[in-house]
Amino acid sequence: MLVIAVAFVLLLLAGVPVVFVLGASAVLALVTTTDVPVAIVSQRVFAGLNTFTLMSIPFFVFAGVIMDAGGISRRIVEFASAVIGWVVGSLLQVSCLAAAGLAAISGSGSADTAAISAIMQPQLRRRGYDVDFGAAIIASAGSIAQVIPPSLTMVILAVVSNVSIGALFLSGVVPGLMCIAILMIIAYVHAKRGGPAYREAEPFTFARLLRTGWAALPAAGMPVLILGGILGGVFTPTEAAAVSGFYGLLVGAFLYRDLDLRRLPDLILRTVSLSSAVMLIIGTASVFSWLIANANVPQLLGNWIAGVSSSQLMFLLIANVLFLFVGMFLETIAAILIIVPVLSPIAAQMGVDPIHFSLLIILNCAIGTVTPPYGVSLFVASSVAGRPVLSVARKLALPLAGLFAVLIAVTLLPDLPLFLPRLAGLID
Repeated sequence: MLVIAVAFVLLLLAGVPVVFVLGASAVLALVTTTDVPVAIVSQRVFAGLNTFTLMSIPFFVFAGVIMDAGGISRRIVEFASAVIGWVVGSLLQVSCLAAAGLAAISGSGSADTAAISAIMQPQLRRRGYDVDFGAAIIASAGSIAQVIPPSLTMVILAVVSNVSIGALFLSGVVPGLMCIAILMIIAYVHAKRGGPAYREAEPFTFARLLRTGWAALPAAGMPVLILGGILGGVFTPTEAAAVSGFYGLLVGAFLYRDLDLRRLPDLILRTVSLSSAVMLIIGTASVFSWLIANANVPQLLGNWIAGVSSSQLMFLLIANVLFLFVGMFLETIAAILIIVPVLSPIAAQMGVDPIHFSLLIILNCAIGTVTPPYGVSLFVASSVAGRPVLSVARKLALPLAGLFAVLIAVTLLPDLPLFLPRLAGLID
């Protein structure tokens, strides 16, 4: 374990990509401290990827890419503007509401952040809003795509933790909406103090609401199709992902007609590129996790936590702090694949509900994509806004405080995430 830890930290500090850090540190530990043949590495990589559910990843990625190229992102933002464009600080409110809508389609925090930033930032700048605060709100709202189903991160975590994808999807609805609601409240308070620029609200009209709502209605079919199909037993999560990609293709190409089918090869190539990066991380991390398990790290860590306290709450607080810290430095999927195999057995031993624990992990990972120094949503929002990362990070205090408040509430009140899965009969 000392070899793994030292190699991991040194390679990470040297700027080596996480996927190679995971594989190289695991192989180095294997070669220097065991007699196990190196051929086991390729076997573990294959075993880590040899799961039918993981096939849903490229399909979900394709659905997100198609939805963005097909003009659905723009129509979601236009509908959100019609719903809440009359409120003080309307552009910030629209950004939050649009993030919730896009989250139910793409399942990717960075993709949602990029899409909303590209549409809203020019308007924020034109209206005289605080661009840095706007980027901070958009980054925070976009990160909630990991919490609101269908979420790519949830699929990966469900596979790693061996929990029901449908139950995990439903567990994210209430906390995800709570995050969006509290960000909208924070945006409203900021706008009330921001001066006349924030009060140039558009008048509310039913005609505009109906027009934009009708245009966005096909987009609403995506989450209904995915969640309804999975929960209704019509198809598996992998089949749901494939159906969602086909649905997005039909909507973008033939209903909205914003998607030029001649672009399809480029979109497929982009999907392959994004999906292969995720798959490579999963494969190398499986070797890393296997070595950690063989080194008995979960048992050792469990004994230490039990020595500190036998309280479920204390364990969850320790897990929260650990994931928040790791999320500041590691990509979400890598963090899940490294830490979840260590903490899940301890959570089970402590009697923590696996769905509750999984949702807490997702929420922590979502917050981690916003926190500096390596929050991907923060970097995306800053880049699109054309602002330095540090300038945007200085405006994160209030949005992060709101997300932390939801995290604490979900930690203390398991019924918040478990209410809908229980109502659907997916858990006891």
